[in-house]
Amino acid sequence: MNSPLLSWSLRADLLAGAAAVSVMAAFVTLSLLRGVAEAEPAARWRRLISASLSLGIGVWSAHFIMLSGEVLPGAPGYDAKMVAAAFAASMAAAVLAQVIFQRKTQSPAHLFGAAVALGISMCAAPTVGLLALQVEPDVVWDRMDLVAALLLGSIGSGAALILGCGKRIENQTRLDNQRTLAALLLGATLVAVDIAVIGSARLPVQLGASHPGQVSIEGLSLLALFGAPAVLALLLLSLLLEQRFRELLVRAGEELKRASYTDALTSLPNRLLFEERLQRAAQRADRAGQRLALLFVNLDGMKGINESFGQSSGDALLRVIGERLHTLAGPALLARAGGDEFLLLLEEDPSDDEVARRAVQLREEIARPCRIEQRELAVSGSIGIAIYPEHGALSRLIPNAAAALNAAKHLGGATYCFFEAGMVAGKREEHELLRDLRCAVERRELELYYQPKIHAPSGQITGVEALMRWHHPRRGMIHPLVFIPIAERYGLISAVGNWLIEDVCRQIRAWRKQGLRMRVAINLSVHQLHQPDLALRIDAALQRQRLEPRVLTCEITESLAMDDNQETLEVIAELAAIGVHLSIDDFGTGYSNLSCLRKLPAEELKIDRGFVLDLETSEDARAIVDAVVKLAQAIGLKVVAEGVETEEQREILRQLGCHELQGFLFAKPMSARALARWALNRDGPGDLDFRASLFGETQTADLV
Repeated sequence: MNSPLLSWSLRADLLAGAAAVSVMAAFVTLSLLRGVAEAEPAARWRRLISASLSLGIGVWSAHFIMLSGEVLPGAPGYDAKMVAAAFAASMAAAVLAQVIFQRKTQSPAHLFGAAVALGISMCAAPTVGLLALQVEPDVVWDRMDLVAALLLGSIGSGAALILGCGKRIENQTRLDNQRTLAALLLGATLVAVDIAVIGSARLPVQLGASHPGQVSIEGLSLLALFGAPAVLALLLLSLLLEQRFRELLVRAGEELKRASYTDALTSLPNRLLFEERLQRAAQRADRAGQRLALLFVNLDGMKGINESFGQSSGDALLRVIGERLHTLAGPALLARAGGDEFLLLLEEDPSDDEVARRAVQLREEIARPCRIEQRELAVSGSIGIAIYPEHGALSRLIPNAAAALNAAKHLGGATYCFFEAGMVAGKREEHELLRDLRCAVERRELELYYQPKIHAPSGQITGVEALMRWHHPRRGMIHPLVFIPIAERYGLISAVGNWLIEDVCRQIRAWRKQGLRMRVAINLSVHQLHQPDLALRIDAALQRQRLEPRVLTCEITESLAMDDNQETLEVIAELAAIGVHLSIDDFGTGYSNLSCLRKLPAEELKIDRGFVLDLETSEDARAIVDAVVKLAQAIGLKVVAEGVETEEQREILRQLGCHELQGFLFAKPMSARALARWALNRDGPGDLDFRASLFGETQTADLV
């Protein structure tokens, strides 16, 4: 006769506790599984294992919490190894399920495999947990109930996976509700499967303990009831910290991207963002058969604002103008290109008239005075305009607008210019000349020509002025008016100026060996006068050639000589100190400060050719030259007039009292060899001769 079977009596409070732990474990598991497929390999495996640990703890602890209220005859205990095996079995099945489900390419087969694996995980822990009971006789199982428990676990977990980790929806509230429902469903399934497995176990009423239990039921129940929630809470806390850290990283990345696309001073888009938007705008324009207009804006006079009122005032002015232009631009894209430059993009097929009207609006808005630090500051705006696609490919749009801006600047600023092909052609030629000029000194393509200076009373030659020429291998002879501005603009004037000083001193020594003692004048540029070592370099060049400083005349333009700049005045004083002859060139074209003129260590004034050319026809020009001569005589300076081309000009200047004359009437600039041949062989203009004080037999002296 069969023994009566034990009737399970699961307590409601313990069922509630098991359900709470199960739902918590399900929530942590589903939270850890979200986004695993897109994570990096290391993060993916870390979260998969954590999710499996969470689910395993939930399955394992729920079983032992529910059994903690059962009073079993014989007071059996649990085998420790079997208890550990119960946990390992549930976790292994959970890992398998999640590896299957969290593949980047999912299919119904993957979902089915994951659901079955989770069903096995839910059945494994309670099954092995009951086997861990050290009782005799052994537990008898109802196989149909076990199969039913497996089906229940597979169906419930599959539904929970679809609900909690399936297709992402945009509504965050709906998504949170869906995930909460999935956690409740998975937790309820876990408890239901556990109850089903316990119900499938058949134990006789009379049990005999086989041997003392290694783990007591009470201790294991306490561990499941309090230890499991603590571990789950730690897993949830680590998940929340990780999510917070990821949010901070994403936010930092967004801030970094925003900063990389935003001008820090004006908060406008910067050039990087502008070029990206320009690319997309061009694609839209190509599809619609429309055109774009790009306006390149530059503020005239910002350098003076910064120098006069400080960088902070200049920055404040830029911010105000940036705000004004942003308001005026409306929906159009406005960006700060850098410095005092802005870019404006007009879309939707604007006409030339519309673009011109917008340029006028920008110019007028810029010209309005700004109140900065209790003072009114004002600048003007120059604008270059390029149209896409009429003015070239997209890659040339900004450069072409910049070329149009340069043209507006050359017109005096405070205006706008549309791009024309010739603007780029001239710029391209300039850069080609710049490239060749960098190598001109090393290739010995530069040469000095010399134009004589004539003693007005006697008509004899008293000296020469050195004028630079460039023998370009393809372009031929290039005038200094072409390449000197390029050298100044791109920082090559120092190298060219150093070569001129050295070559002039070398030529003076070469003439000295031939018996020709000649004073030579050179022109000093503004860039050279800003070099604090200019006087030292000139003195060193004279010393190397063993020359007296008085054989060299340094011509300085009036605007530079009268500049009340301490640095410039110090350089001029140093030049005078080494003993070179100083001349003020282009006198009468600038603002003459008579007090400054009186203090300068100059020895001569050179009247600008513009006054000389008008001597025959203009009483004003004659009066100005007469005044300059009288002024020079009053302060003990010699007067030189350049640009003399007619005999009448020569006679007028001689009568007015000029000391020296220079111009095509007497001789054009010539090479050093031609000048020496003229001096030695009289192979030149018949009515000109070299003064005996300059030209004579070689003297037995080291210095000229």
